Amino acid sequence: MAKSAHYVCQNCGQGSAQWLGRCPSCSQWNTFVEEVPDSSASASGSRRGSVSEDRLRKISDTKKGGSKENKPRRIHELEIGKEVRWTTEIQELDRVLGGGMVQGSFILLAGDPGIGKSTLLLQSLERMARTKKVLYVTGEESTEQVKLRAERLGVAGKELYLAAETSWEKTLDMIEETGPEILAIDSIQTMYTNEIQSAPGSVAQVREVGARLMHVAKKAGVVVILVGHVTKEGTIAGPRVLEHMVDTVLQFESVGGNTYRILRAIKNRFGSTSEVGIFDMTETGMQEVKNPSELFLAERPKGSPGSVVVSSMEGSRPLLVELQALVSRSVLGTPRRTVLGVDSARAAILLAVLEKRVGLEIYDRDIFVNVVGGLELSEPGADLGMIAALGSSFYNVAVDPDILFLGEVGLTGEVRSVSRVEDRLREAVTMGFKRCYLPERNANSVKDKVKGMELISIRKVGDMMERLFR
Repeated sequence: MAKSAHYVCQNCGQGSAQWLGRCPSCSQWNTFVEEVPDSSASASGSRRGSVSEDRLRKISDTKKGGSKENKPRRIHELEIGKEVRWTTEIQELDRVLGGGMVQGSFILLAGDPGIGKSTLLLQSLERMARTKKVLYVTGEESTEQVKLRAERLGVAGKELYLAAETSWEKTLDMIEETGPEILAIDSIQTMYTNEIQSAPGSVAQVREVGARLMHVAKKAGVVVILVGHVTKEGTIAGPRVLEHMVDTVLQFESVGGNTYRILRAIKNRFGSTSEVGIFDMTETGMQEVKNPSELFLAERPKGSPGSVVVSSMEGSRPLLVELQALVSRSVLGTPRRTVLGVDSARAAILLAVLEKRVGLEIYDRDIFVNVVGGLELSEPGADLGMIAALGSSFYNVAVDPDILFLGEVGLTGEVRSVSRVEDRLREAVTMGFKRCYLPERNANSVKDKVKGMELISIRKVGDMMERLFR
């Protein structure tokens, strides 16, 4: 006898015996998805595709280390093994992960089609396969196609097992037979289980297969890496619950439409989410960019009004980036305000400070602000640089190319201190900068610690404007 379908609204949890276009409870459209009926699962978890305790124990016994008894224990009695993190031997990837992959972690790698997710994954798996047993399951390519890409990238790991499969039940059999320490699924949208009638990539399939993979990761201690697609709106495809299940969400992005890629951690239970990794996509794979500051300043125009350099902390790494501003007289009734790379509300505050505290008449000017390279500056340490760029464009006076700007600007025009100023200045000295406008407190704290840099302390933004333009 066929089982009756059960549908649940993913927004409010309202249930229905049939699919509805609009939820009668929360009035949201297209939120009903098919759920697996509870009656389909036996108490012992005997379904072929389910991950029962016996199957998890078999996987754990097949891989190194064996299984661990699962019962409540006092936290001070727990012991952490020597190999808490497994390095990928790719420094930029390890940086974003927080030092490497944690045993038993559940990782989601997302990005636009063709951005290089599979390439980076294959390179990292090959290096980890030198010391670990790795199973790479691909549902988007044949094994021969992956082999061709592996030869181009120089990948030849002896313990790297490759399979082309989309069925979860067959994949689980492979996991039991191989006993991998690292499992990669490329991609989660191609996987399906026979117990759900919806098509692969649907919300129900992605959620169900993702939940079973989570059990494999947590109960058997396998590192599970999922590759996910991104929708046209730029969000990760599939249900939001998938992002809640995983430990780490990595987002792969392009920089300015060129060959450079930025890897960000949107979520990370085992490290910081402020770290970024920068890669260059070449014919031989993803190459690490060792000096990102040099990359972002490579094409900086010298002697052009409106161009300044600021320092941004991306996790533990200081990055020097170019910030550009353009101030021009408007012919419209309402002047335009276009801001890219920084918070538009923050830019509006700084424009108000310039007009009220410094006296710049910019109420009738079009304002354009851009962070070169496609980076997003989220910290307020770039405020002083934005003020300088706007003033430079307004007065049509270029700022010397060897000057760096650091500092947060308050509503009264005061310049406040920023964190990790010593690391920022050392990076600037390495890149050839000679002078730095920075808050008075920061200047006093690093006065004798950084050599080769003239520190110009600033208390009010008006003081800096006087020095630069008047």
